[in-house]
Amino acid sequence: MADSSFDIVSKLDRQEIDNAVNQAVKEVGQRYDFRGTGASINLSGDQIVMTANAEERVLAVLDVLQSKLIRRGISLKALDVGEPKQSGKEMRLAADLKEGISTEDAKKISKLIREEGPKGMKAQIQGDELRVSSKSRDDLQSTIALLKGKDLDVALQFINFR
Repeated sequence: MADSSFDIVSKLDRQEIDNAVNQAVKEVGQRYDFRGTGASINLSGDQIVMTANAEERVLAVLDVLQSKLIRRGISLKALDVGEPKQSGKEMRLAADLKEGISTEDAKKISKLIREEGPKGMKAQIQGDELRVSSKSRDDLQSTIALLKGKDLDVALQFINFR
């Protein structure tokens, strides 16, 4: 019998991110506590830039954005938030979007599967994703449960289960 396998990836749904940012922009524009603070959110490529006139305001804008991302099913681990920086009269906060599994994270996940996962599991790094294979589908499912239970630095999705 052939081995069963699945892929571990870290991909972002760009449409959902765009929708979450648009919802956050709308909420920031309508909320009374953001009036006159110059609060704004801008998505450009792989970076979301938030601006406001004070550090507390820009962190409140970040909170609004995070709540919209969670509602849209996007993990906050996919967001790499920097520190608020003064830019003229306003505070700016940049958040980068992380996509793909880095080589060092892939090695950590592979080591975790070898050490704590069921015996006979094979994990191969293929670019920015990981292929896990085994003879038993039950072992694959227990490996998925193991990885979901661990607090890793990347947002993982499990695809191509066959």
